[in-house]
Amino acid sequence: MKHIARTAFVALSMVYGSQILTAQNIASCRDLPTHAELRAALIKARNEANGGFNLDMWATVVNRDGEVCAVAFTGNDRGDQWPGSRVISAQKANTGNAFSLPGLALSTANLFTAVQPGGSLFGLQHSNPVDTNVAYGGNSRTYGLSNDPMVGAKIGGVNVFGGGLALYKNSSLLGAIGVSGDSSCADHNIAWKTRDFLGQDNVPAGINPISHDDNIVYDTTVDASTGHTTSPSGWGHPACSASATTIGNALPTTHPKGPVTGPVAP
Repeated sequence: MKHIARTAFVALSMVYGSQILTAQNIASCRDLPTHAELRAALIKARNEANGGFNLDMWATVVNRDGEVCAVAFTGNDRGDQWPGSRVISAQKANTGNAFSLPGLALSTANLFTAVQPGGSLFGLQHSNPVDTNVAYGGNSRTYGLSNDPMVGAKIGGVNVFGGGLALYKNSSLLGAIGVSGDSSCADHNIAWKTRDFLGQDNVPAGINPISHDDNIVYDTTVDASTGHTTSPSGWGHPACSASATTIGNALPTTHPKGPVTGPVAP
C-alpha cells in the first residue's frame, strides 16, 4: 500500500510540479470558474471590440487565499499569446485579490497613480514578489491548460496597470481574475467583460468617482515640473487609445455589474 501511495504521489508531482492538488485546494476553488468556463468567457470578451491590438489573451483566476485555480488562453496554442503575459495575468489576479475587501474593490488599474514616485502607495509594486518556482516551473506544454503547473499554488506578485479585478458572487469576495496580452487598457476592458460573462461581478463598492465601482479611471496628467503622474481622484490610469478609453468609460453601462444581495460579509 505504501508503494502504491508513493507511486501516486510521484505521478502527481510529475503533472503538477512541486504543487500537489489536495482535496482542500480543489474545495477552495469550488465557487470559482473552471478552466473551461474561464476560457469560454475570455474568448467571448476578447472577440469584442476593446480598443487594443486585437491580440490573443491569457487569464488567471485565484481564490481568496491567492491560490491559482485556473489558467487559460484564447489562441489555439500557448504560443499564440505573448508568453510573458501568462505570469503577468497571474500577478494581476493576485493583486486584485490582495488589495480588495468584501466591501471595497480595487482593480489593478486603480493602483497606477498611487504607486508612482510621490504617490501614497509608492513601493507597493515591489511588495509580495512572484514565486518564480511557481511561475516558471513544470512542463511548458501544459501552460494554459487545466493542469497548468501554477494551479494549486500561490503565485504572489503585484501588478499596477489594467487587467486585474476582484471576483464577487452576491455578497462574497471569492478571489480575483487577471487578464494580460494586449495594451493595459484593453486588458482591463477584456477582464471586466470576462468577469461579467462569468457572473461574478457583484461589486459592492469602489473608488471610481463616477460609477462607484472598480472601473478604470482616466484622469491622469504628468506634472511638467516633476515628471510625476498626477490624478485628481488619486486612482487614475494613463490612456492607451481613444477607443479603449471610450469603451472603458462605458463598461458600467454596456456590461453593468451585478446586484449586491444580502449583507456584505465582514
